[in-house]
Amino acid sequence: MNIANTTSVTVFVLAGLEIQDDLQVISFLSILLFYIVTMAANFFIMIISMFYSNLHTPMYFFLYNLAFLDICYSSVVVPKMLMDLISQNKIISFWGCMLQVHCFHFFGSTEIILFSAMSYDRYVAIAKPLRYSTIMNYKVCCSLALCSWVIGFSHALIHFIMTSRLPFCGPNVVKHFFCDIKPMLYLACADVSLNFNLLAGVTGTIVVTTLILTLLFYVFISKFLIKIKTWQGRRRALSTCSGHFTVVSLQYGTAIFTYIRPSTNDSLDQDRSAAIMFSVITPALNPIIYTLRNKDMKNAMKRLLRLSQ
Repeated sequence: MNIANTTSVTVFVLAGLEIQDDLQVISFLSILLFYIVTMAANFFIMIISMFYSNLHTPMYFFLYNLAFLDICYSSVVVPKMLMDLISQNKIISFWGCMLQVHCFHFFGSTEIILFSAMSYDRYVAIAKPLRYSTIMNYKVCCSLALCSWVIGFSHALIHFIMTSRLPFCGPNVVKHFFCDIKPMLYLACADVSLNFNLLAGVTGTIVVTTLILTLLFYVFISKFLIKIKTWQGRRRALSTCSGHFTVVSLQYGTAIFTYIRPSTNDSLDQDRSAAIMFSVITPALNPIIYTLRNKDMKNAMKRLLRLSQ
């Protein structure tokens, strides 16, 4: 299909959050605060992971990747959303919209695949502590991370190609605060059943498969935790997993709610509420959860603060 011949819409208008005027300033300041926390906290984790040699371990290698993903993931959506909150002109170009679709699903799907790699790392650390450094060597860690990025990019590319080739010749108001696949499909002037099937099939397969793998690793971890006789030993093992499991629960819960349940036009408002969680709130909470739950991170943070004084 030739996009030049079938696409008459060259720009889209984002509906935004559709909140009352008297709440726009509060919403702007709240979202801006979360974005600042996301940027500062994730950059902080990246810097600490790079410059402290005792954190040069597989766990912090994956945490570095996660922090970078959270920065990119949030930056795809939040800056434009902040601009739209203080502007009457909520326009985005056609290809700007398609690029947002691609980047959002690229970073989002890469992140949930990375969660499975991180859960495998925690399983090896608890189940095979003596062989941990041998099993989770640098080559294995890089391979798992690279695999996450490649699969995430390929998944997003499928949706980018399938969405950008659709004809948009009618309404151009996207019922969302950013360009996501589902609200875009409702604006297309063609049969989009294949696109919805791909969304449920491909995205659903990635979400469900990685979730099952993550849960399986935690089932295996729980079996080994039972074998640990001392409470102190169990507590130390749990401290390395609790932060990751909390983050996984937040991310998968909203992803399943948004992309796997049946799609209707009325469900877009619910999708918009869920999107605030995984694009604004979760990227800010991730580094806080990992920092507060992690003894090594807290010690590194104290040392960094002492050096700055």
